[in-house]
Amino acid sequence: MTAGSTMYKRSLLPHWVSFRRQLKRWLFPARMGSLRSTKPLSSAWGFDRGRPVDRYYIDSFLEAHRKDIHGRTLEILNTEYTRRFGSNIERADILDIDPANRQATIIADLAAADSIENDSFDCFILTQTLQLIYDVKSAVAHSHRILRPRGVLLVTVPAISRLAGEGYTDYWRFTPASCARLFAEIFGADQVTITAYGNVLSAVAFLEGMAYEELSKPELDVIDEHYPVLMAIRAVKK
Repeated sequence: MTAGSTMYKRSLLPHWVSFRRQLKRWLFPARMGSLRSTKPLSSAWGFDRGRPVDRYYIDSFLEAHRKDIHGRTLEILNTEYTRRFGSNIERADILDIDPANRQATIIADLAAADSIENDSFDCFILTQTLQLIYDVKSAVAHSHRILRPRGVLLVTVPAISRLAGEGYTDYWRFTPASCARLFAEIFGADQVTITAYGNVLSAVAFLEGMAYEELSKPELDVIDEHYPVLMAIRAVKK
């Protein structure tokens, strides 16, 4: 049976099924209010309204793994998360592909990071970056290589999001299955923990550009595996 024939047969559903669906729309109307627009409330992920919804989940993930952030650390762009969540920091390095970043201590493309020595870091905080790297498997392989034995990679990637802004190329969105397979192939399945964050309400809010301050903590904390906003991965090098 083809997809076209399946759609055609669905269009021939009994009248009572069609009526039941129409009745459901009457009894439980979708009241979209100010969201009934083809333009989002914010085209800047919500930064102009507060803090973006995905930042709530990134903070929750890193808060849960504070103990991993110690020793020599590596972070993308700056050391914000190392400073906020780390302890007993021996040295905090910054990785960026852009040589114009004066804070960066290492200039390299993570997908081709041969210039970074093996076994260098106790913790690598890699947030919201892999979606911008086409050769994502090489990036994960280099992340594994540059960790010290028992070093920890803390990763977040978008499951749903608007596309990246000007100056960036956005390649990927991730699911629990793709994350599990990608990281298990390099770190080993027993060394990888995958956590999904978000639900349909927070997903809609994030796409609209609402700030997380506009939702309640109970609303944000509901996890619905069918509607993740963010995937978080903790991977340990043996």
